[in-house]
Amino acid sequence: MTYASYPARQDLAQRVWDRFAAYLEFAARQADPGEASRRPGPHTIEELVQAAFWTSLRREESYLPKVSLALVPRGAARQPMVFERPLRPLPATLARVAPAVERPGIHLGMWPGADGLEVWGTTRTLPKHCLVLEVAAPGLLVIKQQRGTDQAKYANVAVLEGEIVKVVDEHASSLPDCPSLLTSLLGFDSPGSWGDSVNVLVQLSVSMRAHARGGLLLVVPGGTDVWRESILAPAPYALAPPFPGLSELMRRNVEDRDQRGWQDDLSRTVELVAGLTAVDGATLLTDTYDLLAFGAKIVRRRGSPPVEQVTVTEPIEGFEAVVVHPTELGGTRHLSAAQFVHDQRRAVALVASQDGRFTIFAWSPCEDMVHAHRVEALLL
Repeated sequence: MTYASYPARQDLAQRVWDRFAAYLEFAARQADPGEASRRPGPHTIEELVQAAFWTSLRREESYLPKVSLALVPRGAARQPMVFERPLRPLPATLARVAPAVERPGIHLGMWPGADGLEVWGTTRTLPKHCLVLEVAAPGLLVIKQQRGTDQAKYANVAVLEGEIVKVVDEHASSLPDCPSLLTSLLGFDSPGSWGDSVNVLVQLSVSMRAHARGGLLLVVPGGTDVWRESILAPAPYALAPPFPGLSELMRRNVEDRDQRGWQDDLSRTVELVAGLTAVDGATLLTDTYDLLAFGAKIVRRRGSPPVEQVTVTEPIEGFEAVVVHPTELGGTRHLSAAQFVHDQRRAVALVASQDGRFTIFAWSPCEDMVHAHRVEALLL
């Protein structure tokens, strides 16, 4: 069987290669000579994207394949599982083997051989700056790059959805009003531990998006009740005292955060808090991670005008900021979030839509209006 050419691969390969090569050059300057041998060319990336796209559209025994493909030479992986005979990356072959590697943290290792790209085996460990392509859904591919020393830390480089190609803008985090959450999602923050305070919000964002019911999380300053001016009283599920599950974990010593038990506790607590956002209304969390309420109804603060405009940006190359009415971003959840941030300017609102869109609302002093950051391309 032959497969038609996937046109989007040509638009993407050189752009991804330029980004990839720049990181490898940086690594070489940091005295990591091994990086010089991990340089697949643009044609290899084209082959990878072509194979992954057609694989995403196949079914194997009624299941849709989800698989992570890592461009890594066999010698750069620690304790790999190596096939006796390398596999050709045909869509049928990749779909057939996908169930064996669909669990998080397992990758099919791929590298150019004598006859083109081939699958040499599987690995759980990847070298720094390794390029990974994840088949997330039919026609939906996400290209990532391993960052820092944490094996679980990746940053999205590009997202392909059908004919739509989105390349993440590395310079988006340099905007003067860019929330620190966005900086961490982009992957341009300094390397830190799993429990970095910003990464807790990243994990909450990913979990909110994953439950696919839509949700609204309001992060408000701790030590003040001014947020109550924008919440209909009484809040149906207010907590007294506030639930300290996340805050207690974050107060642990930095040394404890390397322990598997702490990481498991954090993951379970994040899932618990994110699950509350599926309830109709808003979930409120302080900036020190005390849970205040969920299912709360947002109201316009007395004397405050209704929000009429927000600036919208997306950290994608070529995207230009636009000013729109908040209802153009979604339904009442987006309008309520924009109004809350308009009235409570030290707060940040995280909004997940049922269709997978994700927006961070924050006040922009430079623009003197609410700024909506569309970030779903970073959460895949």
